[in-house]
Amino acid sequence: MPNQDIASHLEPSVVPGWNLSDAPASNVETVQRIRSPHGGSVDGRNALVKKFQNRLIMNSYYSRKKVSYQGNKMAPGLRWMKYKEGFSSQMVADIINTAKPKSVLDPFAGIGTTPLIASGMNGKSIGIEIMPVGVLVGKSISEVANGFSVRKFESESKKLLESIRKNSNRIAGDFRFPHIRITEGAFSRSAEKEISRAREYISNMSHKGHRTIFDMACMSILEDVSYTRKDGQYLRWDYRANRQLRSFTDKGPIPKFSDALERRLKEICEDANALKKQFGGGKPDLISGSCLEKLKDIPSSAIDMVITSPPYANRYDYTRTYALELAWLGLGQECLSSLRQQLLSATVENKGKASWISSVYGENRSTLDHATEIFRTQEAVHEVLDILSSRQSELGNKNVIRLIELYFSEMALVVAELGRIIRPGGCVIMVNDNVQYHGEELPVDFILSDFADKSGFDCEAIWKLQRGKGNSSQQMARFGRNELRKCVYKWVRRND
Repeated sequence: MPNQDIASHLEPSVVPGWNLSDAPASNVETVQRIRSPHGGSVDGRNALVKKFQNRLIMNSYYSRKKVSYQGNKMAPGLRWMKYKEGFSSQMVADIINTAKPKSVLDPFAGIGTTPLIASGMNGKSIGIEIMPVGVLVGKSISEVANGFSVRKFESESKKLLESIRKNSNRIAGDFRFPHIRITEGAFSRSAEKEISRAREYISNMSHKGHRTIFDMACMSILEDVSYTRKDGQYLRWDYRANRQLRSFTDKGPIPKFSDALERRLKEICEDANALKKQFGGGKPDLISGSCLEKLKDIPSSAIDMVITSPPYANRYDYTRTYALELAWLGLGQECLSSLRQQLLSATVENKGKASWISSVYGENRSTLDHATEIFRTQEAVHEVLDILSSRQSELGNKNVIRLIELYFSEMALVVAELGRIIRPGGCVIMVNDNVQYHGEELPVDFILSDFADKSGFDCEAIWKLQRGKGNSSQQMARFGRNELRKCVYKWVRRND
């Protein structure tokens, strides 16, 4: 991979159609009225269609590549970890270059794309992320970008690889991979041995920055050297794994741990100059934890812009898809289960957080009470909940009812906090997908924009991608094909 390609990856441009007045009238989308296949009420949802239909605009700038991790496959630093839950660095750079904010926040920061880009473009930046996988990657990128010596790192890398490769039959017993139930049998015996020796070497390192980067480098290759492959909300298992499998999967050649690690360490050194150029102006503030807790600590009107993509209400459980990486970081079975419940509710296994959130806010409840009220009065959500509740016996999993209720009640709190945190004239850019359950469409873009309207924002635009996503094959067979919108929202904080 030519270093020139890496170095020239990010050349920020201006986002076309940034202002609503710039969009040709022909780009305003015609929104079809929502219908219920069960004859249930659609009044709340169609009221939102009427309210926001002139804000739904086709903007060809926003492509699947721009709003997903695909745009980061060649990006320095961001290419180290295949972290699909994010958007491209190019999109973030273009938005910041267009709006020129002095401070940027991402409450669902992932591997830190937004705060890293913002700090590299001479702005104050904050990222909040609950998944320790993302926090480690973001901190590692920042380490390489600031005060990193390639020569010293290459020397230390050579020692690490030598330690892993010598005495190939030795296993460092105290440093075995800390398996949990879902990861048992993920590696070959030779990989298990090399992993143990890598963990032993890293644990004895005195250089904190190098230890962080080596820790991340090893974590980032676990999927490659394992019998697993991430596939949507599941881990697929290769036929060579010592497990009982329902289907046949062949990953093809699986590299040795030490060989895969050597390639990753070379990439880190190759990317160093580009990272120093892009992100070398200082380290962003990367906060580990849930934004449902951490947002309340940010002062009012302190932030110019939010660029974010929250988890979608699509049943994906990130603690399963990133089980290998979380186990590497030392999260045992109980910690993994606890983390699953702390995530923004987007799976059928999530339980309510009302008591915990109430304890977090204590007596300072004005924002929480506002969020509770805007969720309680959101007719579109509740009419879907009523329909699904009346047809529980037909649902593949009745817990989707709880999923929807928790997702929107928690997102109401997130949006309410953003209304408090963003200064007048500042804005929120959010990427999200609409969803459908049992044939009932949930216009997530309109629902969240309604929360925003009631929290002090004007919805200036809902930019629709040219191609949406289909509903699930099970729903398609029963209710027909319904392409669901994938959108980028722009909310501007009012001056009131």
